[in-house]
Amino acid sequence: MATLAPAVLHLSLVVGGELRDPADERLGRVDDLIVRLGDEDYPPVTGVVATVAGRPVFVPSEQVVEIAAGVVTLEADQLDLQHFRRRPQEVLLKKDVLDRQLINVDGARLVRANEIELARLDGWYRVVGVDISLRGLLRRVIPRTFADRLTPGSFLDWASVEPFTGHVPTVRLRVPHPKLAKLHPAQLADLVEAASHSEGEEIMAAVAADPEREADVFEELEDSHQLEFVEDRGDGEIAALIGRMETDDAADLVLQLPEERREQVIALLSTFQARRLRTLLGYDPATAGGIMSPEYVCLYADATREETLERIERSQLPAESLAQIFGMDTHRRLRGTIALADLVRAPAGERLADVLGEAQPVRADAELEEVARLMTDFDLTVIPVVDDEERILGIVTVDDVLELVLPEGWRRRFGVLGGD
Repeated sequence: MATLAPAVLHLSLVVGGELRDPADERLGRVDDLIVRLGDEDYPPVTGVVATVAGRPVFVPSEQVVEIAAGVVTLEADQLDLQHFRRRPQEVLLKKDVLDRQLINVDGARLVRANEIELARLDGWYRVVGVDISLRGLLRRVIPRTFADRLTPGSFLDWASVEPFTGHVPTVRLRVPHPKLAKLHPAQLADLVEAASHSEGEEIMAAVAADPEREADVFEELEDSHQLEFVEDRGDGEIAALIGRMETDDAADLVLQLPEERREQVIALLSTFQARRLRTLLGYDPATAGGIMSPEYVCLYADATREETLERIERSQLPAESLAQIFGMDTHRRLRGTIALADLVRAPAGERLADVLGEAQPVRADAELEEVARLMTDFDLTVIPVVDDEERILGIVTVDDVLELVLPEGWRRRFGVLGGD
């Protein structure tokens, strides 16, 4: 036997309706519904805010028998008039959620709640979705008699959305939050950049519980947004953040700081971190030296395949820094490079010197156009940067170049802002 889908209730057809007793006598007007946000995918209605005899009152869900279009029916004749006070994790659907932006986690974009959908699940009324279409908005602006005839359209499953609740005094995005944890740092950065400042702060606060993830998000933010979310932090907080970022991205962030703060922040880093950062800051940001990362693996060319793989296993470098492995001679001059995949396939015991291919290095003062041309001509994803004595200084990865050659705000083209 097929299971019938629960009937969907539109919030706009509930709010503004009548509050009635069991005898169907009118007691007042329904002003809003309260739900409790928590670990459940579909938050339950915990109460009703109504106006009775000109006075705003709170009706707990225990006194409610039925919620329907145009009417909320109570269980008892006597109404326990309580003044509404927010409890932890409670939001008002009309006041706090309707007409506001939400995060569509599955789509990694911001959407506007034009309508909120409810249904009776597991014995009680719960929020099951949001309508972001024009149909949802139309239902609220036309007369109620006509709105009730509009057939329900498709809506976003509430389990896939996250409301902004920074404006609600008793609620914050739960930290860490499992829904936001599904998103890639670049997707979170896109959302932060598309959101208002307060919404962006709320997302950043949610990811800050995981310092490494926060650093990953900062690495993806555009320069102006990086500054926006660090300018009110203390030097120690900024130094801690920078210490978790990749050195080239950390250098970009330091350059966004007011000049008088830069050295104060760098001074709080470890000696090793400060030295690497000052080295990068000594180059023009529009050159290979300015965008290179000092994180790479380079061994003497006499190292065996096994020694090289062991070095890679010990490394804590990100995957993109390990795409190419470099070999050098006893004078630390660059001898060549090999892709990690080719190294894995090399015969056991083989020396690096016997499997290295020709590298295509650039000098630290090479302009961005030259780096991009070499990468294109030789189909490279990583290119080494060397000094005048052919000693490797760092590497430039293809994503470093793309960030600079793609137009500012290019991510917006992929629909981070709302819509169906």
